[in-house]
Amino acid sequence: MVGCQRKHSIQRDGHISTQVIEVSAIREVHLNKLLLVIDMQEDFFREGRLAKKRARFTDSLNELISAFRLKNQNIIWVRQVFKDDLSDSYLALRHSGHKWTVDGTHGCELLSELDKLCSEHEIIKKRYSAFFRTELDSILNKLSPNEIVIAGVNTHACIRVTAIDAYQRDYKLVLAEECIDSYDQGCHDESFGYLVNSGIGTPSSNEQIIEALQY
Repeated sequence: MVGCQRKHSIQRDGHISTQVIEVSAIREVHLNKLLLVIDMQEDFFREGRLAKKRARFTDSLNELISAFRLKNQNIIWVRQVFKDDLSDSYLALRHSGHKWTVDGTHGCELLSELDKLCSEHEIIKKRYSAFFRTELDSILNKLSPNEIVIAGVNTHACIRVTAIDAYQRDYKLVLAEECIDSYDQGCHDESFGYLVNSGIGTPSSNEQIIEALQY
């Protein structure tokens, strides 16, 4: 960005001379990014492909968490928690005969490998979207992040719907491709492809995300 500066001087004959000098002005952009961690809970990693990928997944996520904390960037944790009778859960779960992420159980807790700080916000949700009837909107309005990095599970459900809702609110989204997955490979591939190909989010590796935190 180039601006102009005027320099005035008085000549010997008493006349005032004005010289226009071009100066370059660099506008400082404040680093204000946010990491949104969704449903990294014990019940989702008990079995199947997520259980097999648990160590690598949590190592990758911890790498991002450490990088965000090092740069004093905000982290918001999201957990899905239901009553034991599932009266506050979504319709399909109520009719399925299954239970997961029930309040007070080990399964609804964050993975033990992850370390949430007391100072970091936590959102408790009842539906796929982390925005649905939660305080997430209010928190984001106060923090005003210029970019949200999304991580967690499951790509085809809570990641997908939360990402769409964030996009509808005009947030710039980055999809942490090493820290997003589903219990079903096909569902993951389809939904991740949809989010990328529709322009909702930009896929980025940990290396790219961390490098972008340096500027």
